[in-house]
Amino acid sequence: MAKHFEALQRAEAERKRKAGVESPDLPPSGAEWDSSSVVPGEARRKGIRRLLPSFRKEAVDGVDDSANELNKRRITILQPESFASEQFRMLRGRIDALATQQRLCSVAVTSANPREGKSMASVNLAVVTGMSVGRRVLLIDCDLRRPKIHKTLGIEAEYGLAEVVQGDCSFEEGVQTVGSLGIDVLPVCSLPGNPSELLASAQMKETLTKACESYDHVILDTPACLGLSDTKTISELSDGILVVVRADVTRREDVDAIMEILDRRKMIGMVLNDVEPTSGQRGYY
Repeated sequence: MAKHFEALQRAEAERKRKAGVESPDLPPSGAEWDSSSVVPGEARRKGIRRLLPSFRKEAVDGVDDSANELNKRRITILQPESFASEQFRMLRGRIDALATQQRLCSVAVTSANPREGKSMASVNLAVVTGMSVGRRVLLIDCDLRRPKIHKTLGIEAEYGLAEVVQGDCSFEEGVQTVGSLGIDVLPVCSLPGNPSELLASAQMKETLTKACESYDHVILDTPACLGLSDTKTISELSDGILVVVRADVTRREDVDAIMEILDRRKMIGMVLNDVEPTSGQRGYY
């Protein structure tokens, strides 16, 4: 932990020193990518699903995401040759190296608090992993409270994780293929009234087992860790945990709290997010 804290301190000092430096360019706020290659699962052809009273579909679409925020989560899609994209390729390589020493089929990505970059990291790690030839990659949105994956990738889901776990559709029906990215996605369609219980159920464990049997890599975008039991539950079902820390935002005591809550034996590393590139480097993250 001392090394992680020293890295945070160095990043904070560097950002304060560069306070007057102009931020690097982002993709234009109106930039878009073609989501027409998103292919729904069998659910699209199975008719109208049964909506349970505890589900609130409108709440899924109620998450406020500006175009700029969405573009930040699509950096490896919009700017595949950027410095930020290369950093995610390096992260992929490090995870691959660790995978030679331990099983790392499923990796849960989390942060201490909301808006620290966990969904950004999940999406971009999945995208660069999907670029590798011969790899089957599945991105699962495990945030049954404030999901973001469907908006980020332009998915209009008819079924999702909650429906799969509830038994309203099969695993195959819930998964959608994003052909242009070379990955599959199990999004969130509707928000259940009992997210913690669903994530802790035997059916959720069976879903993740099925995912790891069908894919080489499974990336789990989880809720923020502090204040909720959801992430701890998911992390106990995963092979590894990746923690996203945002420079100048995430408090050191929050990082310490995460390390106390989650299983340290499964920690594979931390991603330091929102750091200004050094001289000669371009990119946002």
